[in-house]
Amino acid sequence: MANSRNRNWLKLPTVPVKWAWYLKAQSGILLLPVGLCLFGEAVMRRSAYPAKPWFWLGTLSLICINAGVGLMIESGLFRGHPRR
Repeated sequence: MANSRNRNWLKLPTVPVKWAWYLKAQSGILLLPVGLCLFGEAVMRRSAYPAKPWFWLGTLSLICINAGVGLMIESGLFRGHPRR
């Protein structure tokens, strides 16, 4: 009985399907170019003389690129409309 009271105290609003699709698609569209920009910055830092720290920037860029592509694929953005 104590568990049922604890679960009901926080009610999260439900998001309509079209809004969920839109948020996933837009997040993917924004994350992909951010990742590409970070990747370019990491490459420039690595090729500079003397080399500057670049490893964590490059890692973050690959995370952003993969997350962006994954969100776009999951949202069905390549089909041009939300799933039905």
